[in-house]
Amino acid sequence: MMRRVSFSVRALAVAAVTLPLLSACGGETWFGESEDPPLPGKRISVLEMQTGLEAQADGGAPQIVLPPPEPAQAWPQAGGLAHHAMQHMTLADNPQRVWRADIGEGAGSRDRLLAQPIVAEDRVYTIDTEARVTAFDLATGREVWETDLLPEDEDTNTLLGAGLAYANGRIFAATGLAQVVALDAGTGAEAWRTTVSAPMRAAPTVDGGRVFVVTIDNTVLALAASDGRTLWSQPGVAEATGLLGGAAPAVDAGTVVAPMRSGELMALTVHTGRPLWSDSIVAPRPVDATANLADINARPVIDSGRVYVVSASGLMTAIDMRTGQRVWDIPLAGIEQPWAAGGVLYALSLDADLAAVDARTGRVLWVTPLPRWEDPDDRTGRILWSGPVLASDRLIIAGSHGEAMSVSPYTGKVLGRTDLPDGITLAPIVAQDTLIFLTNDADLVAYR
Repeated sequence: MMRRVSFSVRALAVAAVTLPLLSACGGETWFGESEDPPLPGKRISVLEMQTGLEAQADGGAPQIVLPPPEPAQAWPQAGGLAHHAMQHMTLADNPQRVWRADIGEGAGSRDRLLAQPIVAEDRVYTIDTEARVTAFDLATGREVWETDLLPEDEDTNTLLGAGLAYANGRIFAATGLAQVVALDAGTGAEAWRTTVSAPMRAAPTVDGGRVFVVTIDNTVLALAASDGRTLWSQPGVAEATGLLGGAAPAVDAGTVVAPMRSGELMALTVHTGRPLWSDSIVAPRPVDATANLADINARPVIDSGRVYVVSASGLMTAIDMRTGQRVWDIPLAGIEQPWAAGGVLYALSLDADLAAVDARTGRVLWVTPLPRWEDPDDRTGRILWSGPVLASDRLIIAGSHGEAMSVSPYTGKVLGRTDLPDGITLAPIVAQDTLIFLTNDADLVAYR
């Protein structure tokens, strides 16, 4: 088993908190008013804690043009779709909480929730820290079925519930007990169960009848979605130490791109697992102890023939999918998946910066420094941020201090904020104009 770095679990896992009500803040909705694309001119941040990541002023003011928002009918796996590029989704201007449900066992002193909820067949599916999978009705929050994946002879002290994915009427669950389990999405009945080489800390990715998983010993496996048999496996570079959690691989155009705890990014053919190219996404000059951890905990994103990836060590990179050649890289450390839309990448850094980056050139278009401390005078109570999610011309982020923000994707201006009741460690999801959060206390909360 891989040694767990105890301080990293809380200090580096970007956390967010759930919205109780998207209610008025100073008489206005926290979601803010819709903002037009920016006028020419230089932006100057007035928020505290400006860090080293800065917008590049050359070429004039950024002109960001996003595609119009479109409804997302489902969110079938971690990151939304297999390539993790959900673009621009629709959401009401002022969504209100419509239901709340308990999914089971939440985060504790040893374990934390690792798996985003997923949405398919008009249901929300979750997996808790004891590998209990539950289906809820998306419209009402009513529980439809529940299945316990934990074998009777197993101890629950092992971290479980790495993640879920949906395809063709089945739910595929990866667990911390080195097992991948397929369930009937309608009833929760078990279809097959396969034991793999090591535990998993990231969700599976499903595409083309194959289930792709990455184990904590840095092995990529492809299983047949039909019966769970191993189609191929490909080992990566071993790494003895890593952050808690992991990142689901991205799949598109016959290629699976797998992030490793060693900082290695591997591109493999989906049919045979043959290596196409690999790259080490590690900053050349780590500046602190956390940067020495090479993990890629942020899901890679495939969009327009490139893969975009952020490492915890301090590098954000664009790579040509066909050749494996780097197109650009910038110094940004993060563990949250960047969001791709309209030729722009939105990324949260471990330094509490929210940045917009030109996906073509790597030019930093704007940077919004976020509050870093609950008590800025004493510099105590580190605030950790999660997201972003782009819906109806707003970036949605949330912080471990109990506050959520909506931010303009065009300028980085904070449009609104609201207090939140509880902490979360997972970015929200959006499906069928419904915004869904999962709290550390295992409460599933939906807004519409």
